[in-house]
Amino acid sequence: MDWKAIIKNVPLDAKPQLLLDQNALESNIVNIEKQANGKNIRLATKSIRSIPVLHKILSSSSTFKGLMCFTASEALFLVKHGFDDVLIGYPTFDKKSLQEIATLNLQGNTITCMVDSKEHIELLTKVQKENGGQFYTCIEMDMSNNWAGFHFGVRRSPLKSPKEVIHLAKFIDSQEGVFIKGLMGYEAQIAGVTDSNSEEKMRSNIIKRLKKKSIPTIAKRREQVHQLFQKNNMQIEFFNGGGTGSLQTTSQEKTVTEVTVGSGFFAPLLFDQYRDFQYEPALFFSLPIVRQPKKHIYTCLGGGYIGSGSIGEEKQPQPVYPSDSTLISLEGVGEVQTPIQTKINLSIGDSVIFRAAKAGEICERFSEILVIDNGKWRQTYPTYRGEGECFL
Repeated sequence: MDWKAIIKNVPLDAKPQLLLDQNALESNIVNIEKQANGKNIRLATKSIRSIPVLHKILSSSSTFKGLMCFTASEALFLVKHGFDDVLIGYPTFDKKSLQEIATLNLQGNTITCMVDSKEHIELLTKVQKENGGQFYTCIEMDMSNNWAGFHFGVRRSPLKSPKEVIHLAKFIDSQEGVFIKGLMGYEAQIAGVTDSNSEEKMRSNIIKRLKKKSIPTIAKRREQVHQLFQKNNMQIEFFNGGGTGSLQTTSQEKTVTEVTVGSGFFAPLLFDQYRDFQYEPALFFSLPIVRQPKKHIYTCLGGGYIGSGSIGEEKQPQPVYPSDSTLISLEGVGEVQTPIQTKINLSIGDSVIFRAAKAGEICERFSEILVIDNGKWRQTYPTYRGEGECFL
C-alpha cells in the first residue's frame, strides 16, 4: 500500500478513521474460497460487523452461504436487513428476542439457536408454548482436548462425548415446536491460536505440536457423532466446524458440511502469526497527529483499541505507516492519545496508519468505513455502530 499517496488522496478528517482496502478484501475472498474444498462457508459476523461488507462477500460466490452472529438481537437486525439462514453462535436467554425469532421462523425465516444443555431447550419450549412459533436449534459439542490434565482448547460446551450429544438431541426431538437443524464443533485451539510468533519460538513450536496432535482427535469425534446420528435415524441439515485458522484442515473432513470464516477477510495483526496461511491485511485505521512532545516523537489522537482475550502486547494495534514507526513501550496505545516514534519528519495534522490485532472488534469504535480501491477513496460503508446498533 502506498500510504503516502493514499493519505494525500483520501479525505482523512482530524479524527480517527477506519479504512478498508477493497483490493485486499477481494483477494482474501478469492483465496478463502479456494481453501473451502467444496464446503460452504458461513460468515462470522462478529469479525466483520458491517452490512455492506457482508453483502459483498455473500454476493461474490455461492460458496458463501449463511451467517453466524453472536446475539439474538443481532440475528433479528440481520433478518430485517434481508439476510436469512442466520445461526446464533452462542446460547441466548433474551426472551423478548426469542419470542420474535419464533414468530419469524414460523413465517418462513431461518434463525437457528445454539444449545448445549437441557436448560436451553426448556427455555425455548417455554417461550414456544407461551407465544407460539417455532425454534430451530444447533447443538454445540466440545472440541477441546485434555491430555493428562492439560486442557487444550476453550471453555464452551459441556457436551464432551458423542453420547451426551445424542442424548440432548433426543430430548430436543421430544419437544413440541423445537427442532434440530444442525451440529457444531468449533476447534478453537486450532482456528484461534497463533503458532508462528517469532518472539516466542518455544511457545509457537509447542502449539504447533499440540495442534498436530489435536486435529485427528477432533475429526474422529465429529465422525463419531455423525455416525451416532445416522444410527438413530436423526437428520440434520448442516455440520459446522472450524474457523479461518483451521479452514484448510476442517474442510477436509467428510462429515463437516460448512466452515465458519470471518477474521480472514480483514486479516488483522494476529493473523500474521499463523504458519499455514497468509491473507492480505485489508482493514486499517488512521490517527491524526495532534502533538509533538519531542523530536521524532509524535502524539496521535485516540488509538486504544485493544483486542479481546488474554492480556498481552500482541493484542495492541501497531503502526504500519510511517514504515519505521513504533509504539513507545511504557505508554502503548491509549484511549485518548497514542505516542509513536519515527525518524521520518511529520507534522501536526498528519496521519499515522495502524492495524488492529483482531478483526471486527475495531468496528465498534467507528461509525463508518472509508473504502479504498486502487489507492483512491470510492465509497463509505456504515458499521453496526453507524447503523445505531451495539449488541454486546
